Amino acid sequence: MFWEKEIETISSSDLKKLQLIKLHHTIEKAKKSDYYKKILKKTKISTLKDIESLPFTSKQDLRDHFPYGLLAEDLTESVRLHSSSGTTGNPTVVFHTKEDIELWADLVARCMYMTGVRKHDVFQNTMGYGLFTGGLGFHYGAEKLGMLTIPVGPGNSKRQIWFMQQFSTTAVHILPSYAIHLYSSFQELSLDPKKDTRLKTAFIGAEPHTNALRVQIENLYGIKAYNSYGLSEMCGPGVAFECPQQNGMHIWEDHFYVEIIDPKTGQILPDGEEGELVLTTLKRSAMPLIRYRTRDLTRIINEPCLCGRTHRRIERIKGRSDDMLIINGVNIFPMQIEQTVMQFPGVGNNYRIEILKENHMDRINVLIEVHEEIFNGTLSKLDQLKNQIIEALKSECGVTPKVKLVEPESLPINEGKAVRVFDMRRNEEE
Repeated sequence: MFWEKEIETISSSDLKKLQLIKLHHTIEKAKKSDYYKKILKKTKISTLKDIESLPFTSKQDLRDHFPYGLLAEDLTESVRLHSSSGTTGNPTVVFHTKEDIELWADLVARCMYMTGVRKHDVFQNTMGYGLFTGGLGFHYGAEKLGMLTIPVGPGNSKRQIWFMQQFSTTAVHILPSYAIHLYSSFQELSLDPKKDTRLKTAFIGAEPHTNALRVQIENLYGIKAYNSYGLSEMCGPGVAFECPQQNGMHIWEDHFYVEIIDPKTGQILPDGEEGELVLTTLKRSAMPLIRYRTRDLTRIINEPCLCGRTHRRIERIKGRSDDMLIINGVNIFPMQIEQTVMQFPGVGNNYRIEILKENHMDRINVLIEVHEEIFNGTLSKLDQLKNQIIEALKSECGVTPKVKLVEPESLPINEGKAVRVFDMRRNEEE
């Protein structure tokens, strides 16, 4: 059931025929939404290449038509919604029917099965649940495979280790940065994960990381660590996944039509050239998306994979074509921070966002100029303002920053366009 040989090893010509059939279905389904019925009114698709005549869909389109503008089913048919982070204002919301959820679970199960995990494995999920798709996506995929699934959630490292030991966890879903951080907790407890656990497989993703970091995780734990890719606008995790060859991620082309474009011009790029990943859903019922600009930068690896699967692979994500930051798996836009900070009376016009690593985890420092009367006022009022800003940023962004209030004109001013964000994380070389 989870090794779909006919689909996973399908010929290129048969795959294109299948995609064209699914694309016709997707367009007809999308026309039922308020947003697409205007755009697709006279659309006729004869070949897959005809999709290039259709406009792109962006994250802003989802926000502008919040909440139901892209819903293609009656609301009573939707059983779940997920929401991704964005700038202050309307979030991006994605709806799922019961069939959508089942297909998503099947897709994640396909990915996990491909790496070698089976029903007898014990799966521990250290990722967050809720509106974030990462935790629930892997959870349902693991249960679909029949694995004992432990929804521990994030944090509390000693508790994570306790569960790993007590229930003989063999597979784990974890942020790469947290995997490094967790290893220091093993050391504090005088434990060696190679000897004192039964871990053999890790599924890592949700934040950019190098191959060198993946190798470090594998060496520290004595396991295989597989890179995954997903985004909530498509379904969540399960869009693309590494096979045992660990040479790019197979993107499941029976579920998604793939394009790589020049992020500046929108021109289609040939396989092998790096650009922005654009995806069209082929099996989504509640909220089909056509030519969705992911803003993620990668390239198609078109050479045959030694595993035998014929679905093309994408390289690990190289970065973003917009200004989104990924902090310990959480998506944050600098504009969110600015709009939150500037609502407080007494705050000046200049601020600085610093992103760095502390104990292998991402940390945001926000330095904010305040008016002179605030900075030279009582310490209690200064602390009160700082704590209010911290709570507001935590509520808006989903992470807790360190905030430092500084005196007026103490932060450097750049000539020309203001530079607010300073990413001081040291990327390891490949």
